[in-house]
Amino acid sequence: MPDNATSRVPLLKKIAYAMPAFFLAVVGIPIYVYIPKFYTDVVGVNIALLGSILFSVRIFDAVTDPALGYLSDRTQTRVGRRRPYIAVGSVFVALTMFMLFNPPRVSASLETAWFAGCIYALFLCWTAVVVPYESLGPEITFDYNERTSLFGMRDGFLIAGTLAAASSPAVVQWLFGLAGDADGERAKFFWIAVIYAPLLIGSCWWCVLVIKELPPRNRSRTTGIWRGLRQIGRNRPFVILLIAYTVSAIGNNLPATLILYYVEYVLQSKFADAFLLLYFVTGILFLPGWIIIARRTGKKVAWLASMAINTGAFIGVFFLGPGDAVIYGVLVFLSGIGFGATLAIPSAIQADVIDYDELLTGERREGQYIGLWSIAKKFAAAVGVGAGLSILGLVGYTPNVEQSEQVQLTLRTLYALVPSLCNIIAFFIALAYPISSNIHKEIREAISQRQKGRPVTNPLNPAQSLT
Repeated sequence: MPDNATSRVPLLKKIAYAMPAFFLAVVGIPIYVYIPKFYTDVVGVNIALLGSILFSVRIFDAVTDPALGYLSDRTQTRVGRRRPYIAVGSVFVALTMFMLFNPPRVSASLETAWFAGCIYALFLCWTAVVVPYESLGPEITFDYNERTSLFGMRDGFLIAGTLAAASSPAVVQWLFGLAGDADGERAKFFWIAVIYAPLLIGSCWWCVLVIKELPPRNRSRTTGIWRGLRQIGRNRPFVILLIAYTVSAIGNNLPATLILYYVEYVLQSKFADAFLLLYFVTGILFLPGWIIIARRTGKKVAWLASMAINTGAFIGVFFLGPGDAVIYGVLVFLSGIGFGATLAIPSAIQADVIDYDELLTGERREGQYIGLWSIAKKFAAAVGVGAGLSILGLVGYTPNVEQSEQVQLTLRTLYALVPSLCNIIAFFIALAYPISSNIHKEIREAISQRQKGRPVTNPLNPAQSLT
């Protein structure tokens, strides 16, 4: 492997790699928090239908994500296998985002069709960028602790970008003096798209220019996609990680989708944006501490601790009601302490299980693993948006009026109890994850010996000899 893959990563290189995550975050919070409410309450799309569209696009992603990962693993160009997708795809992400944020004033059926077409196009283009982009990370360094630092910075930028995206509607409204009516809402999303589109393209191109890829001898060329997926299914550490992360992510995405509804209709407060900012700022501030903890205790222990803190504080949100905004703010802060680590540490762990796959198969298949990981993230978000909004529609949610007791109880349950239960289940699944710092070191050494043609023993199964 090249020397720069095992040494410490320079700060500028880390920043160049992390920067696209900041601007790609605009496809996160606006899509799952602001866009649904914008399309239901301003544009006029039926809430249950919108939820169904958002859920269906995740089924579409179940095909495109692993397919793009497989293609990027096997793409061969003079500038690499990942970077062409990032450079070209970023332009189309910006274009489709602009279209989604600026729906035409037409009939309800055409507005629904516009939303469906734009959201499908956006997520296809987003996949074409994000899967190759995230696949670059495990190649940049193979050091166990340096990966935690690298992915901590990337996901720290993601959280910061999410924070910026979350505050963008309020900032744009204040900056341009926009009214709070339907026209003001449309103008708000127009300017968000105008601001973010060139920055997203520029950050992706900077990453492409700075980050170099592994040489051709490290590229996978033999295993077909279906056989490759079966091999991935036999990677026990990855299966444990993927299931635990997916269950936890479902729990984390429900509150992200429902916070605007919960704060307005349960707490009867107008400060949802402030609570989002508090949550993300807390996550950013405490993330460096979690990186230090992960170095000292190992990634698994740090991940488990972050889930416990994140969940333990959030259970109390179920019992709140009108006038409890201050108590809610305290619980949001406590829950936010573990937020950053629940994102960054699983990403660093994922890079380690990809190394284990290389030991078993002799191939570097970051794209296929990231493709499956991307499905998990999008599926979790789809459950948050699709199930959350669809259930609200079924129990009688009506925009811009006082909600019934049944709707409020449903909101509290979906917003607090279901996410907490998901994280508790994920915690116990993650207890079975087997790769520690010492075992990862043995995996890297075994890979090196196997590349030299020497037989080695599987560190996770000493009875298995690999030749």
